Amino acid sequence: MSIPQRVKLVDVGPRDGLQNEKSPVPAAVKIGLVHRLQDAGLKNIEVTSYVSPKWVPQMADNHEVMSGIARQGGIVYSVLTPNLKGFEAAVLDRPDEIVVFGSASEAFSQKNINCSIAESIERFAPVVEAARAAGISVRGAMSCTVGCPYEGEVAPERVAYLAGLMKQIGVQHVGVADTIGVGTPRKVQRAVEATLQHYGIDDISGHFHDTYGQALANTLATLEVGVWQYDTSVAGLGGCPYAKGATGNVATEDVVYMLHGMGIETGIDLDKLVDAGAYISDFLGRKPNSRAAAALLAKRAG
Repeated sequence: MSIPQRVKLVDVGPRDGLQNEKSPVPAAVKIGLVHRLQDAGLKNIEVTSYVSPKWVPQMADNHEVMSGIARQGGIVYSVLTPNLKGFEAAVLDRPDEIVVFGSASEAFSQKNINCSIAESIERFAPVVEAARAAGISVRGAMSCTVGCPYEGEVAPERVAYLAGLMKQIGVQHVGVADTIGVGTPRKVQRAVEATLQHYGIDDISGHFHDTYGQALANTLATLEVGVWQYDTSVAGLGGCPYAKGATGNVATEDVVYMLHGMGIETGIDLDKLVDAGAYISDFLGRKPNSRAAAALLAKRAG
């Protein structure tokens, strides 16, 4: 299959990226980050999640953040909704898309949300139904599709099983996520191939963490099998609270630099994207976790 000419990136920094930060990030800063991302040309932004503040205190300001964004036409603002209660709160803030999640690893599902994979999907069925009835699109995040911190390697058959369950409850699009960043190119290709048993290539995205420095290689490997949508995180923000040692999502800046260098369109202004990453990193008191951003910022300073 030929490599796609255009790639859609979903920046998950405001939600997936910031949810694990120990010290609170004020709503105004989160809103500022979303505004900078949309100014940089991002058309898909995962803004927040509607989870119990007891579990994820960083996302307790979801309503304030969603209400405070100066929305632009043509941008999809998505939110994570773990259950019907979360969805009912989210609907009031008019998201364009909701995200539900499931794990390809039984052990991870039990540790993360205290239930089996099948039970987790059953919980999401009414959420998906309610969203579709309200005209809100539904994306499913499939975690641990190549490896699990508790089970080790995850077989492609487990990925196909999860994708099939997601399809059954009406999830329109799924992300193949290497939650702990252990994947290598052939492994992520196999996870995508397993997902293709239930979803077309236009309804599959990649979500790669960079724990072992493989995220760009994995992005390229999946581009080669036709994947053209990816979740990335500005400044490489994020990790996974339930996966010890998992570093952040792949940095949006690094993916954009690679894609532009390959002549692939993203619609994103890399300089403005670097500004957005520098903005949030400055607030957090550290340097952006992006090699491309570090190089470009050094070049500016020089």
